[in-house]
Amino acid sequence: MAQVPPARYLLRAKDLVDARYAEPITVDDLAAAAGLSRAHFSRMFARTFGESPRGYLQSRRLERAAALLRNTDRSVADICAMVGLTSVGSFTTSFARAYGKPPAAYRASLPPASSYARVPNCIVKRDTRRAPTGRSKTAHGEKTAPADRS
Repeated sequence: MAQVPPARYLLRAKDLVDARYAEPITVDDLAAAAGLSRAHFSRMFARTFGESPRGYLQSRRLERAAALLRNTDRSVADICAMVGLTSVGSFTTSFARAYGKPPAAYRASLPPASSYARVPNCIVKRDTRRAPTGRSKTAHGEKTAPADRS
């Protein structure tokens, strides 16, 4: 049987979670955004997306936490608060269940965040471009005329 695309009202609730995962969102808030009763909303959401609304919210928070662990040097407690969770112990347990290791071990298994420093492409191109023969680049990338050899 072909799967029916999710109704727009369910997508509104899902978008709310995606946009405001760090805020204290309840299933009642999501049901109100969808315009449904809490029980009906929970059943429809789980049937359509394959997980409960609370499970989806937790997944978004853990995904964002994993990204923060990879790309920042913030403490685990800071990241826990940044993604909208209140208990570091529960966060550590949930993260380990989802990713196979606790947050600190997950971070330790990756290169340091400083290796992910993003440099704009225009700067990379400017600084790696070869100067034409007879000209050299200054520290700011401007080209200088060849020296007079008389």
